[in-house]
Amino acid sequence: MNALIIEPSDFSPKVILDPTKNIFELSGESRPENTSKFYLPILQWLEQYQNVLYWEKDKFGEGTSRIFEFKFDYFNSTSAKFIMDVLMQLDKMAQEGYNIHVKWHYDKRDEDMKESGEEFSKLLKKLPIEFVET
Repeated sequence: MNALIIEPSDFSPKVILDPTKNIFELSGESRPENTSKFYLPILQWLEQYQNVLYWEKDKFGEGTSRIFEFKFDYFNSTSAKFIMDVLMQLDKMAQEGYNIHVKWHYDKRDEDMKESGEEFSKLLKKLPIEFVET
């Protein structure tokens, strides 16, 4: 499966979804003008990736642990909805037995970012979120 790499802008985060290198990261600021247009390819990629994992699990068993890193400096309320959609997709994968984990990075001076991650985690059923203070 091809990697999805999106370079950051002043308004949108850096995205690396690279299953070959086992690197999964969203980082920076998220306040794109058209949030759904920005996040739709990410959500579609995750759906396709889930199909790949299904094949891998069927053929090779549980497989490798995948850690998705969220390193946001800021995101607006519209982005929060799509970030939650990404987390829900990952949670769905975890519920189906895939070895998926999230690391939610936040600056130790940014309690709001930590609280946002904690609020997201309350809405998930199985996906473990580790909070990483930087």
